[in-house]
Amino acid sequence: MPTPAPTKTRVLIVDDSAFMRKVLETIFSADPQLQVAGHAKDGREAIALAESLKPDVITMDINMPHLDGLQATAQIMTTNPRPIVIVSSESREGASSTLKALELGAIDFVAKPSGAIDLDMQSVREELLRKVKMSAKVRVVRTASRVAAAVQAPAHPHPAAPPAARPAIPASSASALLDQRFPVVVLAASTGGPATVMRLAPGFTRDFPAAVILVQHMPAAFTSQFAAQLAEFTEIRVKEAENGDALQPGTLYLCPGSAHLKVTPLGRIQLDSTTGRIGGYLPNIDVTMESVAAFGGALSIGVVLTGMGNDGAQGAKSIKRAGGHVIAQDEATSVIFGMPAEAIKAQAVDQVLGIDDIYSAIEKRVLALTKAAPVGAR
Repeated sequence: MPTPAPTKTRVLIVDDSAFMRKVLETIFSADPQLQVAGHAKDGREAIALAESLKPDVITMDINMPHLDGLQATAQIMTTNPRPIVIVSSESREGASSTLKALELGAIDFVAKPSGAIDLDMQSVREELLRKVKMSAKVRVVRTASRVAAAVQAPAHPHPAAPPAARPAIPASSASALLDQRFPVVVLAASTGGPATVMRLAPGFTRDFPAAVILVQHMPAAFTSQFAAQLAEFTEIRVKEAENGDALQPGTLYLCPGSAHLKVTPLGRIQLDSTTGRIGGYLPNIDVTMESVAAFGGALSIGVVLTGMGNDGAQGAKSIKRAGGHVIAQDEATSVIFGMPAEAIKAQAVDQVLGIDDIYSAIEKRVLALTKAAPVGAR
């Protein structure tokens, strides 16, 4: 009996340029693992074809008539999630529109080179094929509707008021902790992280009695913009971490994409931008978690979110050994279960939770620790 031919990955191409659609089709059709399922010339067609064709992956332009790529991504990821790779001249590192697409649930991006389109697209051919194939294997989850609404209604620049789901932590709790030990939370994320973090961030209040460090695998050009956009969706103070920053409760520090972040024994942030990749990662999550475990001991909390690879597993073990608490995102809500699965496999995890339950678990642990921490202890 003949062996059945392997199933090809079906790609929906979305671009307003007929020439670019042809260039992309030529690239995909030449790969034996890929098959072009259809074409769309604007966001409205993309939404319709995503529903009718059910492609394995979508390549999405951003600047298009009628409905742009961000609005189409928001709609698709909210109602009919499919893996999306942004392919756009807007996708240069640091572009706010690219970051917004990642926050909405797009898996990755490829920048269209400038110049002669057909020749220059060949220069990113390998990157494009690799990212399309990887994205087709990714578990897609629905985007938080609040993030999608912010993109679909650009006429209202101010974000909606955060949901009144839980009481704010009293200001006195946070101010009383400034001169004593306080919990430190490390949020660790990679592929799928921007959308996941945007779903988690609204829970944090301005009086949150812990310092929060976010280490997201992300190109260096994006992190300052990510910090600014994240600040629009949460009450906690958000800043891109700077060398020498003193950790304070009520602040979320985003690790720059160009550096590894450590917390010194005196509670200051130390950035290393000279070492380069460690274990293949820049920034490296293990480095941050290990330093937080050494600084905070039982007051350290690690949260391993969606991501590919094993970064964070050794750091989670360090936090666990120090008497801290580790939470891993569950498989059902992770875009990629690699990092959480590795932390679980390392027996370093205390709780495995869906994304919508993680903030309340962090808050519960932090409140228990702040009540127990002796005033003036160091």
